[in-house]
Amino acid sequence: MKLPLQLTFKGMDASAAVEEAAHRKVLHLERFYSGITSCRVVIELLQKHQHQGRPFGVRIDLTLPGHELVVNQVEHEDLYVALRDAFDDMTRQLEELARRQRGMEKEHPHALHGEVVRLDHDGGFGFISTPDGDEYYFNHDNLANTRFDQLRIGCPVQFIAQAGAQGPQAKRVSVGKHSFG
Repeated sequence: MKLPLQLTFKGMDASAAVEEAAHRKVLHLERFYSGITSCRVVIELLQKHQHQGRPFGVRIDLTLPGHELVVNQVEHEDLYVALRDAFDDMTRQLEELARRQRGMEKEHPHALHGEVVRLDHDGGFGFISTPDGDEYYFNHDNLANTRFDQLRIGCPVQFIAQAGAQGPQAKRVSVGKHSFG
C-alpha cells in the first residue's frame, strides 16, 4: 500500500491489538490487489440498543487507481467479528473488481429458441428441437411460465441449454412467440 492505514476509533479508546488486527487484514487485501493507494477504517462503539449489548460498527473506504470501494458499517457485538466481516466484504469486492479488470466477468447463458417436437404427458417430459436440428430433453420441473399440460407439439419455446447425464437438457423453458420455417 502506498499510503499507511488510517484507523479511527470513535466512542472508544484506541487499542494496539485492534490496530494490529486491522493491519493484518489490510495486508491480506493486498494479496488480491497490489495497487491499493489508501485504506481508511473507522471502528465505532455504537449506542446501546434497548435489549442488546453495545455493538461495534466497522466501515472501510479503500482507494485504488480509478476506483473507490466502500464497505458500509458492519455491526456486531464482538469487535473482532465485525472487523472480520467488514474485511471479508471488502475482499469480495476486490476479487470482483480484479475479475472485471481481467475480463473474467461471469457470462450468463444465452437463450436458445426451438419448438416442442415430442411430449409424454403421462411421464411429464418432452423434447425440444432447435432450427439447427439439435434436440433437448425437458420435464415439467424445467418449465418457467406455463404448465406442462398446456404444451402442444409445435409450440415455440425459449430455453437455456445444459449438459445432462443422458444428453442435452433444456432448463428454464418458457413458451415463446417465435416461429421456425
